[in-house]
Amino acid sequence: MATFVLFGGTGDLAKRKIIPALFSAFVNCRVDKDFSFIGAAREKIDDAEFRKRVEASITTYASKDGAPDPEKVQAFLALTFYAKIDAREATDFESLKQRLHTSETNATLFYLATGPDIFIPIVEQLSKHGLVEGNARVVVEKPLGRDAQSAKEINQSLRCYLKENQIYRIDHYLGKEMVQNLLALRFANLFLEPLWNRKWIQDVQISIAEQVGVETRGDFYDHTGALRDMVQNHLLQLVSIVAMEPPVNANPDAIRDEKVKVLRALHKFTPEEVSKKTVRGQYRAGAVDGKPVIGYHNEAGVPGNSRTETFVAIRAEINNWRWAGVPFYLRTGKRMASRSAEITINFKPIPYSIFGQSQGPMRSNRLVISLQPEESVELFMKAKEPGEGIRLSDVALNLDFAEASNQRRVESYERLLLDAMHGDLTLFVRDDELSAAWEWIDPIMNAWKNDSEGLKSYIAGSWGPAAASYLLAQNGAAWGEEFVDN
Repeated sequence: MATFVLFGGTGDLAKRKIIPALFSAFVNCRVDKDFSFIGAAREKIDDAEFRKRVEASITTYASKDGAPDPEKVQAFLALTFYAKIDAREATDFESLKQRLHTSETNATLFYLATGPDIFIPIVEQLSKHGLVEGNARVVVEKPLGRDAQSAKEINQSLRCYLKENQIYRIDHYLGKEMVQNLLALRFANLFLEPLWNRKWIQDVQISIAEQVGVETRGDFYDHTGALRDMVQNHLLQLVSIVAMEPPVNANPDAIRDEKVKVLRALHKFTPEEVSKKTVRGQYRAGAVDGKPVIGYHNEAGVPGNSRTETFVAIRAEINNWRWAGVPFYLRTGKRMASRSAEITINFKPIPYSIFGQSQGPMRSNRLVISLQPEESVELFMKAKEPGEGIRLSDVALNLDFAEASNQRRVESYERLLLDAMHGDLTLFVRDDELSAAWEWIDPIMNAWKNDSEGLKSYIAGSWGPAAASYLLAQNGAAWGEEFVDN
């Protein structure tokens, strides 16, 4: 990949995530020798001013392992340029064209870190100026649409100018090392596959909890909400990987074929089922890590009467032979008690205990796959506690990936940028995946629009509304943090 063009190059996402990821790939010699980076935005600034901003971004957000090497920063900046581009000004794209030389071998990656409303104008102008021919690729950020119809229209418009294999719909959760390891765990270990079905699994829980509030995104978030922002993409992508059938091989389309089958098999809720199988909440003032925080209604850019959800819990079901009858509990929220993302596979309890009733209720075996803050896999089994008599307790067989490998951990954005540069579509969302996800989400959104009573409040720093616990308790289940062995 010769040239990386970043639309929205002066924006927050570029500053916090994309530029640091690009610099990390450069420092670790993961980009081509003839690589160059062009930031594009509407601001009238020159190369020198943009380089100052890029340097500030690197210094602030790319220094997890200490201060960046000044020589490497300067070497990266020497390959960095700026183009003033208004998405609706054809002449701006003409000047961009003069700086690019796309061909079958000399490829360009266009990253659209902008609002979805200007995706199509940008791609249209790129096409009119012959910039998406040959080996050019386009990365589009979420949210891609607000519902099934708008997503369909965006996809159709993109395909007017691009081939499907040129479109990289990014979901940064798919770039996490542990998400990819989930494929390896499932399909490279014989002992798991016979247990990975309704006969042996009681339920599956997928939870993404954030301690932060909406921060500076109040206006954007209030028009989006947790269902669109997290469930439609991140959570449903994790569901599809956990539940998919073995693909015929590891090729991108073979994997994505199986993922879309899961999304299409998700049971679509009726309006009556939405009220029974979903919970939505909104945080009010509380404390996170011992520090007071304001409620959602007091966040900048949020209307005082907003009914946008910052928390969602759902009991989902997959209508196929492998998973029929197994609840998939999905949960995400802001201002939660801790920052975590994990997948828990709860296996069914043993049919009979030879140790009698003195043990009390025991939690069944479970496989816990942690995505953040640390990546790990823990298989919880029962073992005897030391001492007289037999008293059982949980013992975790722990695979800590930070300790198991001395190799550098690649952040999700860096991995996905490199995959896009190399033309690997495995970890990007295909159009039919996106459509299937929205088609499942739409009935929930529509039911919520007509429900003026269903929004629950929860204290910032808690685990969400009590109704989310009741959602599981109806089936004798509990979220991981709620279960205490006797």
